Amino acid sequence: MRAATPHKSVTDTIVQDLGAAIVTGRYEGVPFPTEQDLSEKYGAARTVTREAVKMLVSKGLLSSRRRRGIVIENEDSWNLLDPDVMRWMLQREFSLDLLIEFTEIRLSIEPGAAALAARRADGDQRAAIDRAVRRMFAADRGEDDPLLSDIAFHVSVLRASGNRFYRQHCEMIDTALRFSIRKTNDLKGVRFASAEDHKRVADAILAGHVREAETRMRDLIGGALDLMQRSRDEERRRDRR
Repeated sequence: MRAATPHKSVTDTIVQDLGAAIVTGRYEGVPFPTEQDLSEKYGAARTVTREAVKMLVSKGLLSSRRRRGIVIENEDSWNLLDPDVMRWMLQREFSLDLLIEFTEIRLSIEPGAAALAARRADGDQRAAIDRAVRRMFAADRGEDDPLLSDIAFHVSVLRASGNRFYRQHCEMIDTALRFSIRKTNDLKGVRFASAEDHKRVADAILAGHVREAETRMRDLIGGALDLMQRSRDEERRRDRR
């Protein structure tokens, strides 16, 4: 694999810095810099800053038109499934509403992937699911990382679905889980996600029980979502007092 060129490295640095600044609201109420301003700020050639702006345009964060200049787009135009955009959103102040939205999109994706995995997973993919569950039990014993093992399980199910569109969501689910798992565990009052609950999903997949795999994954994620929604409702009741 070829190393990144200096040009690419500078471009990525500008994209990451500007993307985070836009999404976290640092440019709210002020004009976005021109390409010349960006070149001077980052000490980069105009071609580099232009490329960075184009990358942010492709993520829906900016638009660039003659006579109008570079403008930050409304949040409704952002590509919220882009892992970079999602990661920048997580740099904002914690929002239970955002956590709920993440979990709702997971609930729309992962049960279907579990059903397909039960029907289609090959030997290597089944082994990866089994290995991920074993890692979660190892994490309970302090022998593995609880966050990474949990992520490994959910990603292994998506990959085992045999559907390219589900697999495209692996990075998005990875990013969402890095934000949501610890918050969900805090709401449950536990340190780690339940390895037993994940094993029940895995057992159904490995046994080829399609409906059961879908139902157990739905129950796993839906239970977390219910907990978040109850917590939000309680916060709103406290705020009204």
